[in-house]
Amino acid sequence: MRKYAHSIAYTVILFAMDILHAIILGVVQGITEFVPISSSGHLVIARDILGLHTPHALAFDVLLHFATACAVLVYFRRDIHEIVQSFFAKKEESSEQAKPRVLLWALVIGTIPAAFIGIFFEGLIEAHTRSVSVVIVTLLIGSLLFIAAEWWGRHRGELTAKKGLWIGLFQVLAFIPGFSRSGATISGGMLVGLSREAATRFAFLLSLPVLLGAGVLKGIELIRIGFPQSELVSLIVGGVVAFIVGLGALHFMIQFLKRHTLYVFVVYRVLLALVVFLFV
Repeated sequence: MRKYAHSIAYTVILFAMDILHAIILGVVQGITEFVPISSSGHLVIARDILGLHTPHALAFDVLLHFATACAVLVYFRRDIHEIVQSFFAKKEESSEQAKPRVLLWALVIGTIPAAFIGIFFEGLIEAHTRSVSVVIVTLLIGSLLFIAAEWWGRHRGELTAKKGLWIGLFQVLAFIPGFSRSGATISGGMLVGLSREAATRFAFLLSLPVLLGAGVLKGIELIRIGFPQSELVSLIVGGVVAFIVGLGALHFMIQFLKRHTLYVFVVYRVLLALVVFLFV
């Protein structure tokens, strides 16, 4: 009887630890997807610290990204509604009314590079870059990109489809853990002439098709091959936490970058790279 009780207690403790780890990963994803310090890089570091190297780790992380994509969907619901309306509109009456259509085409064209890389090369990239040593290097290289954006980025007009394509090419860097999708695309937007605020809003909207698409595809794959039921509760908990925390981080970043530069994140990334190099 005592042995049976010990077995139940051990199972409960393991389940509680799984939930705690899911909450931690959800918080990490929710914050770092929108704060330009790299969500994938932090997830790699967090898993290394917690010793979480499971066969379904990548799938779990992709679905956490999907949860934060849902946060973008909710936060920008009015912008998305205007974009959808512009698609069906027959005639533009003013330059102001034309903006949603321009944004639509910039998003479509800007998504193409990441979609292409994701479809044909994601597996190869993941196999060779998902390590702490890669994250250290890309944290530092990404910091240089931020500095370049602040030094040379100048507001030279509004968003265009061509600028959307260039920003989409910067988004490709996010496939390598440590670069940061938001950081790469915000920097890219500033370098092609958008204001910091406009670059930030476009960067978050641009992440939506890729994150939703990757999440849906990974979800279909997990349904096909089967996902352990023992990890299903952890997945749901992590996703809910990532969604809620992501909404807060998204609002914070938009407000923060209206008045501040990217330099504070440069300092953080360099210090993090140093700490990980020395202690992880």
